[in-house]
Amino acid sequence: MLIKTYAAAVQGISATVVTIEVNCSKGIKFFLVGLPDVAVKESHERIISALQVHNYKFPGNRVVINMAPADIRKEGAAYDLPLAIGILAASGQVDSSHLDGFLMMGELSLDGSLQPVKGVLPIALKAKESGFKGFILPKQNAREAAVVDGLNIYGAENIKEVVEFIDGKYTLEPTRVNIKEEFYTRQQDFEYDFSDVKGQENVKRALEVAAAGGHNLLMVGAPGSGKSMLAKRLPSILPPFTLQESLETTKIHSVAGKINGGTSLMVQRPFRAPHHTISNVAMVGGGSFPQPGEISLAHNGVLYLDELPEFNRNVLEVMRQPLEDRKICISRARFAVEYPAGFMLVASMNPCPCGYYNHPDRPCVCQPGAVQKYMNRISGPLLDRIDIQIEIIPVPFEKISNPLPTESSSVVRNRVIEARALQEKRFKDFPGIYCNAQMEAKHLHQFAIPDAAGLALLKTAMARLNLSARAYDRILKVSRTIADLDRSSDIKACHLAEAITYRNLDREGWGS
Repeated sequence: MLIKTYAAAVQGISATVVTIEVNCSKGIKFFLVGLPDVAVKESHERIISALQVHNYKFPGNRVVINMAPADIRKEGAAYDLPLAIGILAASGQVDSSHLDGFLMMGELSLDGSLQPVKGVLPIALKAKESGFKGFILPKQNAREAAVVDGLNIYGAENIKEVVEFIDGKYTLEPTRVNIKEEFYTRQQDFEYDFSDVKGQENVKRALEVAAAGGHNLLMVGAPGSGKSMLAKRLPSILPPFTLQESLETTKIHSVAGKINGGTSLMVQRPFRAPHHTISNVAMVGGGSFPQPGEISLAHNGVLYLDELPEFNRNVLEVMRQPLEDRKICISRARFAVEYPAGFMLVASMNPCPCGYYNHPDRPCVCQPGAVQKYMNRISGPLLDRIDIQIEIIPVPFEKISNPLPTESSSVVRNRVIEARALQEKRFKDFPGIYCNAQMEAKHLHQFAIPDAAGLALLKTAMARLNLSARAYDRILKVSRTIADLDRSSDIKACHLAEAITYRNLDREGWGS
């Protein structure tokens, strides 16, 4: 008897429907074809044990299973459930009349219970697009998939519940999630707040400018000056997710298996802080079974690189193209997958090996030339993609001990949201551009033209500070953001003056 069940294979952050054809006929062998990997082939033993525990019989006939399309590699144990149901239906133990309405995924334990799987959100979206009326999956994944409207999500705890549900002997209640309530009620729940930071007003201002314009930022300062503390609070002042951004980010984390069982949608922008020993594959994604890397997990959020010069140079260099294109393409001999990588890069570093170059109280004990050698670990092309570079001075005791509260993240965030609204309106006719950091030369000539006094100031600064040519565009982009925060349609000299102070490392003689 020939029976068809339906599953899905995830490629990148999208899914493809997989048709599982099961045929029971005379004979004694078991065949599984259609480009399955080792984990899929091992499902045979898991299925036999799960069926025996729940008093179902694995057919003693010749069983041939084809997973179509055969040119797409099927990976992982998530196909256990549709394979098991197909085998039971083909042997007449399950009613097969309703199987074409359901897509199924789930890993089986030896006792028949269902274990959570990765990538259920893109699979649920594909199931809805393909016209399935329901998606049967492990109960732990049900809330994650339930954000898809127009598709019944049935979470089951074991294979017996699935079999009896298909036969009409047991009722699985569809999982419902109030997306709007889930999305809007948790957007303000931040673990870290700017009000915890004492002093460092100039650095907090630089973070506000970076958040308002989507600019990459580098903080240079001595150990203990507050670089990591400030970076962790950056997500609390970024604009809230739109529903589309939330869905796209959740898909990436779903594919990577980073969604907790009780979570449906990600409502806060991700903050990823990989250790400096990370490999280039872990950073950009890929591997034998391609998975999103840190730059994709930070999509629509922040990628924080602490101790930037300590990262392997190859790891830093592979980020150059994603920083420009906001995506990464992982190419292999037989396939290629593409992951989004629209992240905001925030990095921090000590100014020298000993950490105390330019420190107001402690002397630098590095050898001559050591500071410049340390800085040279970061390539010019990478620094070229960082709009804001700022030095951090340790906070004096008087400010640390000051009991008066400082400005909270919610106040700063409101200013950032207003500035982003201006940019959204400005770039509405330019697809793919939503913030000032993404402006190209043609946009600068249109939207970032300083007045006469500002142009004279910029000319003087370029000459006196010997700023590099690459600093010119960066200063104009940042000054445009500062003007937006000031609700000014024109870029004035004061806006340019502040932007110039954010190019510390471009100054001639710094570190020499």
